[in-house]
Amino acid sequence: MGSTYSEFDEESSGKISPPLLSRHSLRRIIRISALLSLFIFVLYILRNHFRAQPPSSLSGSTDTTKNDDKANTGHDDPLSPVYRPTNPTELHIHDPSIIITYSHAKPQPEPQAQDFSRNPNPADQSRTVRPVKTYYAYGSGPHIPIHTAPALSGPWTKIGTVLSTDSVLPIGDRKAPWAPTVVAHNGTYYCYYATSHSGCRRSAIGVATSSDPGPGGWTDHGVIIRSGAGTGSGLYPMDRANAIDVSVLITSLPPEEEEQKKENEEEVGDQKHPHLSFSFSREEHHQTEEERQDPNPSPPQPATPQPTEKGYLTFGSFWTGIWQIPLTPNLLGSDYTGNREVRHLAHEPRAVHPPNPKSNGICGDPTGMHPVEGPFISYRAPWYYLWFSWGKCCGFKPERLPRTGMEYSIRVGRSRSPRGPFVDKQGRNLVEGGGEVVYGSNGEVYAPGGQGVLVHRRYDDDDDVSEVEVEEDVLYYHYLNISVGYEFHEARLGYNVLEYLDGWPVPV
Repeated sequence: MGSTYSEFDEESSGKISPPLLSRHSLRRIIRISALLSLFIFVLYILRNHFRAQPPSSLSGSTDTTKNDDKANTGHDDPLSPVYRPTNPTELHIHDPSIIITYSHAKPQPEPQAQDFSRNPNPADQSRTVRPVKTYYAYGSGPHIPIHTAPALSGPWTKIGTVLSTDSVLPIGDRKAPWAPTVVAHNGTYYCYYATSHSGCRRSAIGVATSSDPGPGGWTDHGVIIRSGAGTGSGLYPMDRANAIDVSVLITSLPPEEEEQKKENEEEVGDQKHPHLSFSFSREEHHQTEEERQDPNPSPPQPATPQPTEKGYLTFGSFWTGIWQIPLTPNLLGSDYTGNREVRHLAHEPRAVHPPNPKSNGICGDPTGMHPVEGPFISYRAPWYYLWFSWGKCCGFKPERLPRTGMEYSIRVGRSRSPRGPFVDKQGRNLVEGGGEVVYGSNGEVYAPGGQGVLVHRRYDDDDDVSEVEVEEDVLYYHYLNISVGYEFHEARLGYNVLEYLDGWPVPV
């Protein structure tokens, strides 16, 4: 800033006027001016620190330094990256989890003769009949709604809910669980979900299981982990994490954990998880001949992973970001006895927004807002990919949207191990604020997030029968359509097929 000074006029007689200020007074003014300049400079630095900015992964793609807090559309910035349009659907959903079931192929008669032609004869009944696919979508909402469709594009139909009553988790909104994730393993479907108090770390993650992906027959098993309050919430990392936004990956045990596995199995037994007992009603269990002859059959247990497999529970939202812990062999409980089994996978270390004055560490983060959440881990050889959502997810006001780039976007890092560390293209660890921006607002798409990756099988031709099958990854997510509205309930399902360039996913 410019210095302050006084001008002294000379009298018309040519005599110099006596100074208005003494030398001592001038020194005081100079010192005060210097201190004032320093104070203004410090305020400027603090303002830039707390002023919301996207991470440096957006450098060169999204410019936020020229925007202020006035209302804006969020995607009129000419410097915004170019994304491919979404494949829209009419399914209204938040935090979707999608799986596919395949019906058994119809038995075919023995072929009369081999046909190696590229254009099969429709009369050739020796060709493999395509299995019938059914898509199941699970989302946040009362009792975890279930929708089905014959294709990802729809049409989608609600067929019921996972839970027939309120969740058994002893915390938060038990009627409307958040952000479920469903995985199938060895004939059992596992629906992991969370309940919480909005804006607080008083949260819990639980699981329900069923032999069928549709409604009915689900058994709610209760708490796996909890944060903010209750048993186990004081253990690391639950003493600093937020137990919501759960994702589960079942994969081969990393080599570094092969030796540790035997030791863990000796240390951790069922007695350490008495609340994770499992049972089916007789109607839900198909008896074998031996079981029918046994007057006191044991209740069946869900199939456990093979000895070389392991389940990992990844979770977290805001606060300290995304964490991962191992699951028990039956996938119904946490399986860690110390810090060595815990992994910190992603975090936004900067305070993107200043803290709420009422923040106390349980409800509100006194260090500010760190908007990293919604983890999902996928695999495409030889890489594991950690996907997450960054930014503001919901509660938008059309007349006052956040600055461009501050709304939800989908980001990713990769690692050779499901346990990390995960890094972005520039080699930045996701725990240190790294993250490659994969998909963001574009066209009518606003704030995409709550993502997952679906391994999709399709055929290269349009015939009803074919033996040429292609496997591809599909990125799916919820988003807001700006031509419809910004309300929470107006979020809908969108998706894009993924291509991989130099090992990095690109939605097309």
